Amino acid sequence: MPDAVEDLQDLKSGFFADRPQGSLSLPARCYTEPRYLAAEQRAVFHKTWQFVCHEETLAAKGDYIAFDVQGMSLFAIKGAEGNLQAFYNVCRHRAHELLRGQGNVKAITCPYHGWNYRLDGSLRAARRSELIENFDTSSFCLKPVRIEVFCHLVFVNLDPDARPLAELSQGLGDEVESYAPDIGDLTHAHRITYEIQSNWKNVVDNFLECYHCPIAHRDFVSLVDMESYKVTTHGIYSSHMARAGLQENTAYDVSEAAVTDHAVWWLWPNVCLLRYPGDGNLMVLNIVPTGPETTYETYDFYFTDKEPTDQQWEALRYVDQVLQKEDIDIVESVQRGMRTPAYDRGRYMTDPQDGGLSEHGVHHFHSLVLEAYEADLQAADRRSAAAT
Repeated sequence: MPDAVEDLQDLKSGFFADRPQGSLSLPARCYTEPRYLAAEQRAVFHKTWQFVCHEETLAAKGDYIAFDVQGMSLFAIKGAEGNLQAFYNVCRHRAHELLRGQGNVKAITCPYHGWNYRLDGSLRAARRSELIENFDTSSFCLKPVRIEVFCHLVFVNLDPDARPLAELSQGLGDEVESYAPDIGDLTHAHRITYEIQSNWKNVVDNFLECYHCPIAHRDFVSLVDMESYKVTTHGIYSSHMARAGLQENTAYDVSEAAVTDHAVWWLWPNVCLLRYPGDGNLMVLNIVPTGPETTYETYDFYFTDKEPTDQQWEALRYVDQVLQKEDIDIVESVQRGMRTPAYDRGRYMTDPQDGGLSEHGVHHFHSLVLEAYEADLQAADRRSAAAT
């Protein structure tokens, strides 16, 4: 195995950040070897804004949701003053997890030894602490995590120095709100989950291009006007826009659609926001690595009402039984191919018009992955220098 510097140089060999039409893609080993996922956990998932829920989940004082970010147990909660807060889901006594699932609490009590915390994370009481010396409750507050509401969606970031998501994503918030002005009024109606036998980057790669759509998604290309499809890359996101199809489609009925655009955004590294033709809707796709070659996917559907209409159930079935099945078959086949000696790197099929058939969105994603690998290497160098 080459050392980290040589490996990074090899990964970047043939990749041109400003010229996707001349670049080679990421090597297959980035999709199969555990060391790359370890680097991504450190430099990507523990340093970026991660989706938690719609803000409606944390509407009332004491509402909470527990979740995981790549091995880190966390929870978000609505505080006594109406503010949102997030903490590591870890008791300061013996590290037991404090909360599970979602619900509402008046205080946070550890199920192991009963340490009791206020909603702001401060320690209220520790059983029998009066019997030990120099016990200061202020020294045992829960450790906070950055939390932010963006487009009515809740995100957290484990990096205490991270810039605000609204600042990092530049105009994304305005763009989403312009296409989905009702996003704050939508409610969670359904969730679909998938366990995929593929590296998470393959799943993102597949999402970021529609070069495969005319071949693999015959129903989808009848839903949208492919001539109008355009992919635009920005700093940490890309937008994928098209008008609704002008002819009768084979996906689902949109004859009385309130939403007439296909508007999709990918937010670095693993969150996708989708607004499909039909009634008022928003879908949030979260792509979570569970291993070097496995991924857990959640699809959350937000509609005007909690009970989907007949048209919305039809759209749900299409996403679940047609579109997702096709995409999962694709990425699992790609993953199997990447394990063979027959494949190392590919090329990006791009065009100067940035149309939907172009793969420049994949190239943009790969450039951010390579930047993260480099940042991880630099962080390791700083740790090594500090140790000596």
